[in-house]
Amino acid sequence: MNTNPGLIGTKLGNTQIFLDDGEVRRVTAIKAGPCVVVGKRTPDKDGYAALQIGFGSRRPKLVNKPEAGVFSKAGVDAPRIVREFRVDPSLLERFEVGQTLGVADIFQDGQFVDVSGTSKGRGFTGVMKRHNFAGAGTVGHGTHEYKRHGGSIGMNMTPGRTLRGQKMPGQYGNKKATILNLRIVKILADENIVLVDGGVPGPRNGFLTVKGAIKKAPVPLPEPAPKAEPEEEASETADAADEG
Repeated sequence: MNTNPGLIGTKLGNTQIFLDDGEVRRVTAIKAGPCVVVGKRTPDKDGYAALQIGFGSRRPKLVNKPEAGVFSKAGVDAPRIVREFRVDPSLLERFEVGQTLGVADIFQDGQFVDVSGTSKGRGFTGVMKRHNFAGAGTVGHGTHEYKRHGGSIGMNMTPGRTLRGQKMPGQYGNKKATILNLRIVKILADENIVLVDGGVPGPRNGFLTVKGAIKKAPVPLPEPAPKAEPEEEASETADAADEG
């Protein structure tokens, strides 16, 4: 089970890239981040370990007072989307409230991820589109009333009712969907873009959450980039070298 945090992002669309060996891969581009750590959940206080991560921004006018108080206390601007990611308790010390996370801080090339989003809403549809029914008969051999009909749904005498769970017409799509075990083909760290092999739920610009694959072995987080020296210390070091 992967206990690393994930990121929130938007779906940019589909494209294809060529690998070093010339193989072509059809990929989905996801802009994952930059995200900000809004809060932390600790085992001592909350009974579990998790990070609250925000993405995007909202106008202050659209933020209610309780949320505004939480974000003000954390010292961050109000994000548009907030999601909570369960993490290993040992990782809580690595992240601080107000810290900004990019794709290079969480993911690596070749890693498997699970992508969740809201599927495209297709409205009220019939059984052929919703459940992939074949339909009755063929078009070229006469016409009848039940070409796209779902067929019988119950019994007459026993049990004399329609059983639960029958595949019938109804609302199709507009539900949370998760695609498991998608491989990261390439990471564009400067643009916070992840290219994953395959398709992901939702339309363009739809919101997604990307997290390490739950059914794969845990992948360690990338090592944090070394912190740059403050300008004052760097200038003092240079002056000392000039005097020497």
